[in-house]
Amino acid sequence: MKVAVYRKEHFNAAHRLYNQAWDDAKNQEVFGLCNNPNFHGHNYELVIRVCGEIDPDTGYVIDMKYLSQVVKEKVLKRFDHKNLNLDTQEFKHLNPTAENIAVVIWDLLRKELREDLDLKIYLYETERNYVEYPVQ
Repeated sequence: MKVAVYRKEHFNAAHRLYNQAWDDAKNQEVFGLCNNPNFHGHNYELVIRVCGEIDPDTGYVIDMKYLSQVVKEKVLKRFDHKNLNLDTQEFKHLNPTAENIAVVIWDLLRKELREDLDLKIYLYETERNYVEYPVQ
């Protein structure tokens, strides 16, 4: 019997959407306001879904204290109140779109969870725009 548990977090970060292979005119055409050379910010809402079998000894799918600690260490400390383009290694050469941010977060957390647990990331860039990774 599989059960899904969820952890919701929040972080603030600035970014600029920009493809280094394109000139400024093409970047402005494609990314519009999100291409502001002085960056812009979002109040991201992050939802982590972990799905697996209930451990008969603990009654947990995963210890939520552990999940909280991992998210704080691997995601929040790394991205909260940061300029993603300038302050993080992950986005030095990767366009920090919501899609790419969600994949990076999944990669960071996946390494910290047991292999038998399924992981899914929901990242809300705004109240109306969010991404899901992976899609299965």
